[in-house]
Amino acid sequence: MPQRYCAGDIIELRKPHPCGSNRWEILRTGADFRLRCLGCGHLIWLPRAQLEKQVKVTMTRAES
Repeated sequence: MPQRYCAGDIIELRKPHPCGSNRWEILRTGADFRLRCLGCGHLIWLPRAQLEKQVKVTMTRAES
């Protein structure tokens, strides 16, 4: 069963960002995800299929 993600969740990806951080905040969910790097603030879009492969661990859950 696919993992459920919510805006505000903090996730850790397998590959680090060039700034050295691998922690990201989810800003938007759907077919594509909008993520913000917690190290430098860089914003990226990732398709859901790619995100589900790259997530290592969900660190904090947003309040629902």
